[in-house]
Amino acid sequence: MRIDVITLFPELVKQVIECGVVGRAAEKGLLQLECWNPREFTLDRHRTVDDRPYGGGPGMLMKIQPLQDTIRAVREQNSGARLVYLSPQGKPVEQTVLAEQVKTESVIFLCGRYEGIDERLIEQEVDEEWSIGDYVISGGELAAMVCIDAMARLIPGALGHQQSAQQDSFSNGLLDCPHYTRPEEFNGSKVPAVLMNGNHRQIQDWRDRQSLGRTWQRRPELIEAVELDERQQALLQNFIDEFEQNS
Repeated sequence: MRIDVITLFPELVKQVIECGVVGRAAEKGLLQLECWNPREFTLDRHRTVDDRPYGGGPGMLMKIQPLQDTIRAVREQNSGARLVYLSPQGKPVEQTVLAEQVKTESVIFLCGRYEGIDERLIEQEVDEEWSIGDYVISGGELAAMVCIDAMARLIPGALGHQQSAQQDSFSNGLLDCPHYTRPEEFNGSKVPAVLMNGNHRQIQDWRDRQSLGRTWQRRPELIEAVELDERQQALLQNFIDEFEQNS
């Protein structure tokens, strides 16, 4: 997968491929990251990339010309990629959105700074706007890095065990079940006995039940959005009944 990032801080974004899953994906040739700095496309000796907004008000806006010339340069090398502007006003980034993007094998991220970018550039050049949450950060770089990390996990061969991505929270619309490792007992709390009995069917039932129950407790809107089969409905009802008995 090829990912191009338009950013005033390429040295920051490049850190995402220095370690972990993203780094291993890059080493295997599964992911290629290219960063483009709009300052390299300015026309004045001060390399100016921002200007005051019309109508007044605080802050500065990123200028059209350096960004547009950068976008054109990127598209010469990655012509089929969609341009995604990372913005608090974008649609929420969800696992399904990232999975669909991975299938296209390319994307261009545009990282805003200051008060954002000129609206005309958004209208003429941007294909989609994405948001990683209802809050504001100083620029799109961290948002791009979050998306890159999340997408890298979904690239076939990037993880040591591909089922790791398939069992992540949100991969099936639900939260993941709780997990345990050694020691068997920690501060008086023991690993659930079912996980040590060797019965794989019982273990899977327990994990699915916990996944459904945890989602019902913590993110009930996700449960409402998932079409549960009869088995899942029974497991969830069992969880709810036991929870209410112990409450």
